[in-house]
Amino acid sequence: MEESFDYRENLDENLDQEIDKVLRPKYLADFSGQPAIVENLEVFIQAAKLRKEPLDHVLLHGPPGLGKTTLAHIIANEMGVGFKVTSGPVLDKPGDLAGLLTNLGEGDV
Repeated sequence: MEESFDYRENLDENLDQEIDKVLRPKYLADFSGQPAIVENLEVFIQAAKLRKEPLDHVLLHGPPGLGKTTLAHIIANEMGVGFKVTSGPVLDKPGDLAGLLTNLGEGDV
């Protein structure tokens, strides 16, 4: 039996990703909301840059839609380092986390 491929599904997914890239703020100055968090991050990032060191550990938690991934992207952009995305459900076994950590560059978020 021949499987059919719906190009529209792939096109929609790619379009959503492109729209997300364009709309997602890239720097703290562009981020709306969470003013206390933004203010703290500005201080942390500036201090790390002045020390010429990676940013200390930051844990962003909460329900979907609060801007955790956006803030992580912003931190990476502000620090001028790479960014890797993952989530808890993706990490099934200890080896998954080890593989992810092994592929991080110096200072990556």
